[in-house]
Amino acid sequence: MKRYWPLIRDSFLIVLAALIQALSLRLFFVPSKLAFGGVSGIAQLINHFTGWPIGLMIFIGNLPLFVLGWRYLGGRAFVARTAIAIFTYSLFTDLLLQTPLFGPNGAGTVLINELQGDIFLNALYGAIVSGIGYGLVYRARGTSGGSDILARILNNWRGIPITQSYLIVDTAVILGAGIVFGWKEALYALIALYVSGLVAETTLEGGGTIRTAMIVTSEADAVSQRVLEELERGVTVLEGVGAYTGADRPVLYCVITRAEVATLKAIVHEVDPNAFMVIGVAHEALGAGFKPLKGK
Repeated sequence: MKRYWPLIRDSFLIVLAALIQALSLRLFFVPSKLAFGGVSGIAQLINHFTGWPIGLMIFIGNLPLFVLGWRYLGGRAFVARTAIAIFTYSLFTDLLLQTPLFGPNGAGTVLINELQGDIFLNALYGAIVSGIGYGLVYRARGTSGGSDILARILNNWRGIPITQSYLIVDTAVILGAGIVFGWKEALYALIALYVSGLVAETTLEGGGTIRTAMIVTSEADAVSQRVLEELERGVTVLEGVGAYTGADRPVLYCVITRAEVATLKAIVHEVDPNAFMVIGVAHEALGAGFKPLKGK
């Protein structure tokens, strides 16, 4: 059982993510005609002209991309996780309409009616909810299919960065939606795409951005001692050589929280006003004093 636990856990996250993404599509994007990219955006355009079920169109549209991903990206883990994501997302997208949630007095119907005509709130809420879904998929080391697969294929085939690949694929769909639904809707779809990416990143990596500091000082021992005592943070001493003087200059490296930056600056200034310090940003710190280091 322990052997299969990671796959079971990831599968659960992917199914939950698919439900969240389907809710964002049905509650916010479809009612406000916001097609913010990917196969789901194309499915919305097809539904607009034909009335065919959006979930079914998402499933059919993902099939050739799934085959391409299987061929060029490979891996049983990829196949299993992607298949689960595509199937459940397509299923939930159509199945939700048959639940009491979207009945005449259902909570979903009430919410849609309350937000009707407010495209900004629909874009914002839709982006937040879908971003959480995407983040959970990535946390489960999966892909939601559609533009995810195409972006990774472009990255492997042509060396196009993943972020640019997403931009190319999703922008093309949004431009098509602008022609069909209107350019105001296309603009808000772009905003939703951007916000969704931020939320997905926060869901994946957490919101606790931390800071790194590199300090070049002639008083390395004194600065290190005060950081250890007052901030209770570890310090690593690196060997450095000044390129201009050729003199040995120790470099201190430490990781702190955002709230501790001011205290660190004060310590360095008091000990060595002539020190040189660089403050950087890191998304995550794992190990002593921060989150435990785990495999996931």
